[in-house]
Amino acid sequence: MRGPDILFEDPDILVVDKPAGMFVHPSPGHETGTLTDALLKRCPSMAGVGSAERPGVVHRLDADTSGVMVLAKTQRAYLKLRELFESHRDIRKTYLAVCHGAPTPKEGRLETTIGRKPWDAKRMAVDVPDGKRAVTEWTVLGRQGPVALVEFRIETGRTHQIRVHAAHLGHPLAGDPLYGDAAKDRRLRTRPVRTLLHAVELSFPHPVTGRRLTFAAEPPADILYAS
Repeated sequence: MRGPDILFEDPDILVVDKPAGMFVHPSPGHETGTLTDALLKRCPSMAGVGSAERPGVVHRLDADTSGVMVLAKTQRAYLKLRELFESHRDIRKTYLAVCHGAPTPKEGRLETTIGRKPWDAKRMAVDVPDGKRAVTEWTVLGRQGPVALVEFRIETGRTHQIRVHAAHLGHPLAGDPLYGDAAKDRRLRTRPVRTLLHAVELSFPHPVTGRRLTFAAEPPADILYAS
């Protein structure tokens, strides 16, 4: 697996393009080869930023999800970025996904709550007890046969938010093992080997200077080819 591409670096932050298949930080069964492993080799001082288990991490992408992430290199940046991501204030996150079918209308907004299913801790669901507000906007960019390329913009950052909302709309993400449709995956010209979701753009104020920064990551071939 290739390592992360560095999109931007200064004394306080690192912005990377995380490849699909790479876990952000160590977890049971995935103790090595993570994003934080790779970045600590480049910037050892990150080991003292945030928690020892998740150095520099202020937000996450699922292992299958590729695209833009920001990490903190200093404690002052870490605290400010954590505040921004937890409040969802001034953070703009845009994703590209390949969906089975196209949501209607072509553009829309979905607001629900999302929480863990009481009977299945691995899965999230809408409108469950103790769920938290989740807001997703979508725009259908194009359709190719049975799938569509859809842009998702999320106001909140709930676990599996886009995957859950896409399935709730009746158009799950291709390749999604938790919320998808395996039968439809098998009928595609190329069966997906991962959930086809890519964090294409991230915009936020610099945690120290306050200057608005926007970064984009080119969609990988499996996103473009499938759509």
